[in-house]
Amino acid sequence: MNGSTLHSDPAELLELYRIAPEDLERIRDFAAQAHPSMDRMVSDWYEWLEKQPEYEQFFSDKETLQRAVTLQVEYWKTFLKGAVDEAYVESRQRVGPVHARIGLPLNTYFAGMNEFLLVFAKYLDETEMESGIRAKTLESVAKLCHLDTAIIVETYNRFVEETVTAQAKSLMEMSTPVTQIWSGILLLPIVGLIDSKRARDIMNATLAKIGETQARIFIMDISGVGVVDTAVANHLIKITQATRLMGCECTISGVSPSIAQTIVDLGIDVGRIKTTATMKDALAHALRRVGVEITQVK
Repeated sequence: MNGSTLHSDPAELLELYRIAPEDLERIRDFAAQAHPSMDRMVSDWYEWLEKQPEYEQFFSDKETLQRAVTLQVEYWKTFLKGAVDEAYVESRQRVGPVHARIGLPLNTYFAGMNEFLLVFAKYLDETEMESGIRAKTLESVAKLCHLDTAIIVETYNRFVEETVTAQAKSLMEMSTPVTQIWSGILLLPIVGLIDSKRARDIMNATLAKIGETQARIFIMDISGVGVVDTAVANHLIKITQATRLMGCECTISGVSPSIAQTIVDLGIDVGRIKTTATMKDALAHALRRVGVEITQVK
């Protein structure tokens, strides 16, 4: 996740959120009174959730709702054990990706945690604790809720970023489909605009494929490129130069009259770059270069 480290050490987390042993002890003391009411507390929380716009989207199915209620009860029972160890942290780390997969908005999660704090406060008021102890207990509960929230949000964001990165990689691979069409011949049809990032992606994908296949000829078809300006032409030249350094000859096909005129008007020196008007011409040249002759069967 952009080089950041996922917080997972229980001792460091407890220190970071200033959760002392007495905080965990207060939570355990409260658990003895809260456990008998846990089903009611979760029920109260779901009464609040039913009024939220996300309820129908995520909990309209009865089986899904019942499964969520069961997991919620288990979650808070684990919370009230007041034992923040590796198993506890790992259980919270699993929650973030689950929320991310179903698309639960983080603001809904934040609101839900806040509401459960209010539920805890309500049930604390019903206990026979002294007011000072009640206030300290609620403070301890809030600290642990904040720790839980931090872990869950961190893993939620990590899952989302990893998903976006994977999707971007897939899109890059789709937009730069360097294909071996014959032994020793690679083809890349380019469609759309070419900017600096896409040019780098094309170069990286092309050089990797040349290294993998030991190709001798690379055809780059630009008939689908919308605009060829100085920047685009320079990108194309750099790609051909890089392929040549790897011992692979590059041919740019799909050079239309308008593209040829643009390159001439821009005064760009194409040097040793081979160009053809059509992919058919480029392919015929490539086959000859690798010693293949195609004859028409009558």
